Amino acid sequence: MPIFNNLPTPPKAARKPVTDTRHGVTRTDDYAWFRADNWQAMFKDTSILDPEIRAYVEAENAYQDAAMADTADLRKTLFDEMKARIKEDDSSVPMKDGPFAYGTLFVTGGEQAHYFRIPRDGGDLKEILLNGDREADGKEYCRISGIGHAPGHDLGLWGYDDKGSEYFTLKIRDFAAGKDLDDVIENTGGGGAWAPDGKSFFYSLLDDNHRPSKVYHHIIGTPQSADRLVYEEEDPGFFMGVGGSLLDDYIFIDIHDHETSEFHILSTSDLTAKPMLVAERETGIEYEMSEGGDVFYILTNDGDAKDFKIMQTPVTAPGKANWTEVVPHRPGTLILSVSAYKGHLIWMERHEGLPRIVIRDRQTGEDHAIAFDEEAYSLGFSGSLEYDTDWIRFTYSSMTTPSQLYDYNMRTRERVLLKTQEVPSGHTIEDYVTRRIFATAPDGQKVPVSLLYRKDTPLDGSAPCLLYGYGAYGISIPASFSTNTLSLVNRGFVYAIAHVRGGKDKGFAWYELGKMAHKKNTFSDFVVAADHLVAEGFTSHEKIIAEGGSAGGMLMGAIANMAPEKFGGIIAAVPFVDVLNTMLDDTLPLTPPEWPEWGNPIESVSDYRNIASYSPYDNVAAQAYPPILVLSGLTDPRVTYWEPTKWVAKLRDFTTSSNPILLKTNMGAGHGGASGRFQRLEEIAYEYAFALKVAQK
Repeated sequence: MPIFNNLPTPPKAARKPVTDTRHGVTRTDDYAWFRADNWQAMFKDTSILDPEIRAYVEAENAYQDAAMADTADLRKTLFDEMKARIKEDDSSVPMKDGPFAYGTLFVTGGEQAHYFRIPRDGGDLKEILLNGDREADGKEYCRISGIGHAPGHDLGLWGYDDKGSEYFTLKIRDFAAGKDLDDVIENTGGGGAWAPDGKSFFYSLLDDNHRPSKVYHHIIGTPQSADRLVYEEEDPGFFMGVGGSLLDDYIFIDIHDHETSEFHILSTSDLTAKPMLVAERETGIEYEMSEGGDVFYILTNDGDAKDFKIMQTPVTAPGKANWTEVVPHRPGTLILSVSAYKGHLIWMERHEGLPRIVIRDRQTGEDHAIAFDEEAYSLGFSGSLEYDTDWIRFTYSSMTTPSQLYDYNMRTRERVLLKTQEVPSGHTIEDYVTRRIFATAPDGQKVPVSLLYRKDTPLDGSAPCLLYGYGAYGISIPASFSTNTLSLVNRGFVYAIAHVRGGKDKGFAWYELGKMAHKKNTFSDFVVAADHLVAEGFTSHEKIIAEGGSAGGMLMGAIANMAPEKFGGIIAAVPFVDVLNTMLDDTLPLTPPEWPEWGNPIESVSDYRNIASYSPYDNVAAQAYPPILVLSGLTDPRVTYWEPTKWVAKLRDFTTSSNPILLKTNMGAGHGGASGRFQRLEEIAYEYAFALKVAQK
């Protein structure tokens, strides 16, 4: 086992027992006091955090600093390696829209993106619309949500969060003047949808509990207090977003939780009208919309179409009674998204675990697909900013192949390689192997595992392994290229992704089998993936470092309780580990919208018992835990800082081993960690240094 020498005594949290009785069950929580009473206000001003809580969190930071002090040189080496693989003065290939083409670039040494445009047909005139480094100057944290240009190309709507709490401020950039107008819109979700005349826009407002509950219409030159309320969602269990169409004909208000959706649309011919309901929400029925001229295309699971189908409906009468099928449901082929252009309908689908892009000629009805031959790969679809076009854009990569950007002509099927990701320090594809193997779960299900390792890595059980997992919300983890993981792989690691249930890697049923009453499948899938890697000689249990973040952090907490002996170490980033307490607290930002994913333990006895049976915090036990690194963000609105703080305190109370349990809290950031591109590399270097230390490499 790894050696952590000369460590000081770890912080000891005060116990302040709080009891809670639900459904006849009484629980005692010694560390509930870490949840600050003023947490909503603290997200906007961290200086008001309770001094006792701050002192404890800072003591934890000092402890992990001491535990990891001997990795300082390694961390710098890792950082320098990862930075050297990034082209510092990189630029995207601009995307055409009207008279211009829009893109982003980075400058040498810069942390933030610069947003620019050039004339549509090229040329040397590059106009910087927003300098991200300048906007972030002097801020400990700054995340820019992008800039959306108005239809007239004279103004841009951009947003920033300078706390990490995901409350975005919106501003309007005058491109000709190179400065912002006086309008300032506070507490938004980060973006908006322009009206066609470019004189107003729509945005969602976050309430005090960080929920996007209202959509407003803002007219440029007026105060935010004068904005017109367009729609209010009264059910706290639903998220809400607002966006526009490529033709600028409609504003879409998208209301959804994790299993139900509803759209309201507003014709931009009358911005003062009341939005029209498309199809009333029905529990378990999802749909999303794309405009196709005189029709809307609807992607939906209605009518037992578990893996989704595509319908169309007239824009003049979009109600469900007028939906007709254009792409049928095919069990096992999951349709992920739909986009419409003047001459073509496009959808992304996942077939036999691999993604592909399917294109249909809207006149002839002929289909063809874009796919690749590797065992495991990733496709990204970015489409076009224009409706009347034959050209779309997509990206391709695999775990060995750097990202490639293509323009594709949907009519002629011409494929144009625009850019290949440059690795300045060098990358030889032939030195690496990517594979997809399958582990067998206790119920017979085959769990895919994507692998990356060097050809010269011994496969005799001696190699260390970083095993990553997520497994929630139907999110599939792509087998894409990552320059950062090369720092482990080049040191002899096998890098593995366990595509556990809870994602949609094998269709919608794969998601359903990893949520609610079936949630434990996510955890057991991860454990059998580890077992299979050992059985096949890729690694050994004592050299597997497990990693996951957010809902994947819950996975880390669960496997730490279930099978601590099967992992040499665990990295849990912003881990959702206090599941039962969080799902019992309907004042927290995400609790009501999360009930369809985990269950509602307030109303349901069975949901309570199910969550209580796996919630990592509630199931910490007297056993030998491996070394654990826990990462947290003080202003995180998704996984609040007190969850990982409580978990670490309780783990220390119960562990029977001398292995360190470390908590590193970013005092100036939230869920996503540091906001700058190189600042983020420092955090990854820290995680990898922990993995290397544990693996004794």
